[in-house]
Amino acid sequence: MLRKFNITIDGKEYLVEMEEIGGVVPSNSALSHVVSAPVTETNEKVEVTPEPVSTTISKAGNDAMTSPMPGTILKILVNDGDEVKENQPLLILEAMKMENEVVATTNGKVSGIHVALGQVVNAGDALITID
Repeated sequence: MLRKFNITIDGKEYLVEMEEIGGVVPSNSALSHVVSAPVTETNEKVEVTPEPVSTTISKAGNDAMTSPMPGTILKILVNDGDEVKENQPLLILEAMKMENEVVATTNGKVSGIHVALGQVVNAGDALITID
């Protein structure tokens, strides 16, 4: 059954036909009240300057171990100058609510730690350099 309604929007009156599909809106509902809000126009220009994005520039070379995935550094298990063996855990990276061990890919000496506790890293970011 089609029902016709007169609706006034911004001072213009519209005739609207709608099909009733069920339910009755009580006459004391918010839909039966005219609501108006003051609109203030201004020609004032607002200048928005975005904040610069902070980036960490690592001095790691191409031989640095990189993050396999985005995540947060939870623990650093080695210090600069430590001797490490292949497959030795170096740090714990939290990603997707899981703790992942990042292990040494080779035997050697830690010559650089390029991250800090709590730091958020992206996949491919330099983590640790082993010489």
